[in-house]
Amino acid sequence: MTEASGRHQWRGVIEEYRELLAIPVDTPAITLGEGGTPLVRSGWLSEAGDAEVWLKVEGANPTGSFKDRGMTTAISVAVHEGAKACVCASTGNTSASMAAYAARAGITPIVLVPEGKIAAGKMAQALVHGAQVIQVRGNFDDCLNLSRGLAEHYPVALVNSVNPNRLEGQKTASFEVVDRLGDAPDVHLMPVGNAGNISAYWLGYTQYRDHTTKLPRMRAFQAEGAAPIVYDRVFPAPETRASAIRIGNPASWKLATAAAEESGGGFAALSDDAILHAQAELARNEGVFVEPASAAGVAGYLADLAAGTSYAGQTVVITVTGHGLKDTVTALEWFGEVTPVVVDADLDAAARAADLV
Repeated sequence: MTEASGRHQWRGVIEEYRELLAIPVDTPAITLGEGGTPLVRSGWLSEAGDAEVWLKVEGANPTGSFKDRGMTTAISVAVHEGAKACVCASTGNTSASMAAYAARAGITPIVLVPEGKIAAGKMAQALVHGAQVIQVRGNFDDCLNLSRGLAEHYPVALVNSVNPNRLEGQKTASFEVVDRLGDAPDVHLMPVGNAGNISAYWLGYTQYRDHTTKLPRMRAFQAEGAAPIVYDRVFPAPETRASAIRIGNPASWKLATAAAEESGGGFAALSDDAILHAQAELARNEGVFVEPASAAGVAGYLADLAAGTSYAGQTVVITVTGHGLKDTVTALEWFGEVTPVVVDADLDAAARAADLV
């Protein structure tokens, strides 16, 4: 057998890492081929901090966010256990992912979202995949409470990150980082909203310890208007333009703080301007377009450097969690009113408009 003939197409996180997942061994995989996302070296960020900085680009997942990793395991187990419907609370990405995987599985998706607080792109995904979308006059935490109640009193499976099967899928991103780099990084940075992802990454790194010489410091970032973990208090009315992390009482709060403490890391808050600036700079310097919340890890890295924190000589991984096409409105608002130049179908006019002459 030649080397090429021995290769296989990526099969999704369950089949790639099944023996490392704490799910029933005979669970059929409901998959869209999630995982296997790019780990892209950032020359811009590496030079800025005299470090080796890599971007784990989770917007390359099938529905455009890291949520697909956990949704394949949550939906697969739910179907294995006989579920005919599933429910979630969402600021957008969870609903889009759940609706897609529920459609794949042939079960009914029910989505609760805060009224007027979900990006149009994510709403469109949920609707097109056939979700029953219910807008709630309240915030994400109200939606999660209702979702818990529906799952408790009605025959539907709750697939938010409070479902441990979600973390089983999400932890596979750590395995991929180690498989790609040959070791764990020195530091891993990421955004935090409902706080399941930092918990999942840390779980993955600790369980993959036989493949590494070290464990990373986990460093996570919240928006100033929705920073309950940073300030150690619930935000009853969280507000930030980074809608994916607009959560005032994270369901995985304790797991997240444990991950940070055990790893020697921590949390910090960032202004919306810092996050949106990082989103724009990442796109312009590296060609990686992420939604606002997904740029929080990059913004945090830049803020750390500005504050005098040294990353020199270290290997740093920054997870960017969702694609920029999830929320184009906020990106366009950040750049202000842009009027494209209009020219006749004339070569010289086009060259002048492009500042080539």
